[in-house]
Amino acid sequence: MGKQRLKKQVILFVLSISTCIVVVSNYWEISAMALPPQEDIPEEILRMEIVTEARSPLDGKPLTAAEYIELQAQLQASPTPKLAPTIREKVYLLHIRSLLRQLFPFIHF
Repeated sequence: MGKQRLKKQVILFVLSISTCIVVVSNYWEISAMALPPQEDIPEEILRMEIVTEARSPLDGKPLTAAEYIELQAQLQASPTPKLAPTIREKVYLLHIRSLLRQLFPFIHF
């Protein structure tokens, strides 16, 4: 009976030590995951940077700041393109059709 009790105590001791190791290692892993990666630049520094290059909204090509301002001025100066009357009418009818579908879902248009 003494050997069985000693054996149970040894098993309990080993299990408690292994459980503590698992819990502590998981805690360290979680705390390390909460930190941002070291190569990540803090947001405060990024907010202070002056942007000197941009991308074209038309084709996505890289532009300098001066080219970007010039392109924005050209886009604001040019009028928006007008749709042909037939296309405009079809779009209007499609809007009406979608509204009617919401009101009367059981009718197939």
